[in-house]
Amino acid sequence: MKRLTAYLSRLFVIDAMILFGVVCVLLWLVNCLRSFDVVSVKGQGLVTLALQALLTMPPLALTFFYVCMGIGLARALLALQASRELHIIHTSYGLPSLWRATGVVAIAGVVAVLLISNFLAPMANKRLNILSASVAADLISTTLKPKRFTQVTPGVLLLIGGRAGNGEITEFFADDRRDPEMRHTYMADTARVSTDGQGYVIELYNGALQYTSSTGQFSEISFSRYDLNVERLSQTTGVADPLLETDSVSLVGAALASGEWPPELVKELSKRMFEALKVVGICMLVLAICGFPSGRRTRFSLPMEVVVMLLAFVELGVSAYSPLGSSTGALLMMVVGGTILLMRARPRHPGAVVPV
Repeated sequence: MKRLTAYLSRLFVIDAMILFGVVCVLLWLVNCLRSFDVVSVKGQGLVTLALQALLTMPPLALTFFYVCMGIGLARALLALQASRELHIIHTSYGLPSLWRATGVVAIAGVVAVLLISNFLAPMANKRLNILSASVAADLISTTLKPKRFTQVTPGVLLLIGGRAGNGEITEFFADDRRDPEMRHTYMADTARVSTDGQGYVIELYNGALQYTSSTGQFSEISFSRYDLNVERLSQTTGVADPLLETDSVSLVGAALASGEWPPELVKELSKRMFEALKVVGICMLVLAICGFPSGRRTRFSLPMEVVVMLLAFVELGVSAYSPLGSSTGALLMMVVGGTILLMRARPRHPGAVVPV
């Protein structure tokens, strides 16, 4: 690697990673504030609060990682332009080094985002679900106060009549309204929290399970014993998706072993891989906009940070509403950025000399 390429790559990576680190810390603090009910209501400690907020970061980081890459690259290029270094690069035939440095940063970003989407985010989702179930089990077994409604997670209310000396819960009641199409109500004379080695289970004795649909249909099932998985009460969506908790290598291995590729599996794997296209697209667009010095002076100059944010919003909107799939916005950024780069980097022939 040439010295100029290494110098530019270091500038681009440092600016992007500093911004990414600052955003991660700020969002982690925000998640701590949002999850403060873990301490104030559910009786957990600050360590549990910090860990729960930390486990929510990998999936969230995928939404702003490429934005930080774009802003960091733009700030570095603008700094080079302000110090006239970018002009020297163009006039001294250093443009290939600029391409290579941007390529190095884009490849590093692609590797990082693929590691997050394929391995780190599924692992964090699994650990977060286990931690949420543990918090819910602890809330039910020790923290839940008798004769008082308590919200385990938004949409789930619990009520117990009391506790016996052997850890048995009397008059157990749980109301689950997370599904707008179907409401679940659990009632039992006694209950006990236990573990089956893989998770926490609420053993309900002598009770009933009621279903109420959005159209008013009602059904009830009586039981002498019913094992209720705590994850059903601790998850915001009701049931954890195993695809979101499994890394891509395990998913592909299981699919190859069974010979079946369900549409949900293909969609999830494609979604994880398409995250890399966003990094490539934003790097190409930012280089096309900021990588060429200009002598034009405008009355109103829009900060490049705002421009990158607008590009990210456009990409998000196009990907969300495009019938071609979630990769449409990233592919559009790559096409537009590549076209602008070809137009601005094309060789220009000097004009004809007019004799005096």
